[in-house]
Amino acid sequence: MVWLAVAAALLGAFFLAVGTQRQASAVQASTGGLSLSPDGLLRMLRSPRWVLGLVLLGTGMALNVFALVSAPLTVVQPIGAIALVITTMVNSKDQGIRLNRMTVVSITACMAGSAAFVLLAVTVTAHHQDVTADGELAVVLLLAVVVAIFLPLEVMFRHRLNAFTYILGAGMLFGFVAVLVRIIGLHLLDPNGRFIANVPLYTLVAIAAAAGLGSWFVQSAYASGPPDLVIAGLTVIDPLVGIAIGIFILGELQPNVHAVAAIAMVGAGLVAIVGVIALSRHHPDVLQKQEEARRRAQAAGT
Repeated sequence: MVWLAVAAALLGAFFLAVGTQRQASAVQASTGGLSLSPDGLLRMLRSPRWVLGLVLLGTGMALNVFALVSAPLTVVQPIGAIALVITTMVNSKDQGIRLNRMTVVSITACMAGSAAFVLLAVTVTAHHQDVTADGELAVVLLLAVVVAIFLPLEVMFRHRLNAFTYILGAGMLFGFVAVLVRIIGLHLLDPNGRFIANVPLYTLVAIAAAAGLGSWFVQSAYASGPPDLVIAGLTVIDPLVGIAIGIFILGELQPNVHAVAAIAMVGAGLVAIVGVIALSRHHPDVLQKQEEARRRAQAAGT
């Protein structure tokens, strides 16, 4: 079942990558790089390219839900990194962007770190699927803290936030969404036959809040950053949040994990994080926008 979940996650990553690129190009064409407004998001519903991206994203998410219910978070979450390569290839061809050396190195670091983490996680993850009520409540309370941080930032500083801030917020929020999807899925599969009645109301409210605010942050990130940077942040930050919760709250790791394996997993995660940071600094689209901002500042100074 674990390897079937891995296959579903890989296929889901493909749909998510292409859907992300379609939506990002539609949003950037509509906003011209400016902040996305609520009215602007409603206008996107009339864009065939954006709607196609939505359908692809929905398909990818459905496959991810199956994967999350069928296998531990620690195994499934990092697989989404494959979406980074797909998004980069599709977007560079669509926009006529020639990738520089640092961008290629950064993407390679993201992929290598995430792939190594998955391979290690498969060998050290426990196979039980029990989630305690205390663990579930702890996840919801942690999510409330994250929402309490990012929602005021969006309300008070919406026109000042850059793509990386939106990506950070979206990655953290969707990390919680993945955890809650797994928890709700396990409730629905409980043999007591109560299905949705097993799910506490606060869990349903929590996943709706995280998915709603996270989706807005992703759309806002599209308006101010290249789609491969958006997907890079999501496929690294999202899994790290999910994995941390899976390890420290849901207890997904085996109790006798060897120190070498633990250190290797930490090292692989750090490599992936460094790749995202480097990509946010050296991507051709980012460098172009920095150069345009510098020229505008020089023109204003003269």
